[in-house]
Amino acid sequence: MLQNMARSFVIYIIGIITLTLGISLTIQSQLGASPFDALLVGLFRTFGLTIGSWEIIVGFTIVMINAIAIKAKPEWFAMLTSFITGLGIDSWLFIQGSWLTPDNWLEQSVILLFGIIFSGIGIAIYLESSFAPNPMDRSMVIITDKTGLSFGISRAIISIALVIVALLFQGDVGIGTLVNALCTGVIIQALRPYIVLVKQKYVVPGMKAS
Repeated sequence: MLQNMARSFVIYIIGIITLTLGISLTIQSQLGASPFDALLVGLFRTFGLTIGSWEIIVGFTIVMINAIAIKAKPEWFAMLTSFITGLGIDSWLFIQGSWLTPDNWLEQSVILLFGIIFSGIGIAIYLESSFAPNPMDRSMVIITDKTGLSFGISRAIISIALVIVALLFQGDVGIGTLVNALCTGVIIQALRPYIVLVKQKYVVPGMKAS
């Protein structure tokens, strides 16, 4: 049981590390981050702290809102994803420093492209771990359950709301935000069969043997 959990945690961490690399690259591109990350950048620009710190703070806030919405105890385990993601974003931005600052539109586009690709890969990997829930994904499920809307529409509603709030706080909203919203889901969908195949080939046999 502990070995199975350890393997799931390793998959989870690999996914988060890859995801946060992608997030940091989209931020460095200066063309616009995802709706949620655009809000984090806006809060950083308005109030200070770090982008990763706001990931943790906003994640905690969403966990509390979700709990109120379903009239249940907060899912504290969901905070793990926000905490590790926040730490990962700040770590990657620190490592990249000022040397990754693009000087022209072409460099910005390349960095954005790699950012979106790594984000999609990271999400596809950590979703397969089923280790810890994501507060934002949980909000999507709650909206779907409360309204009867599809997951796609619920996600679109959340994304639009995040962009509006991000704009109020001078968030990192741009063409990259739109491209991110349109492409990330496609990348996840395309990569998931391969990640499942790798998991079944290298991870599942180990779980059965244990």
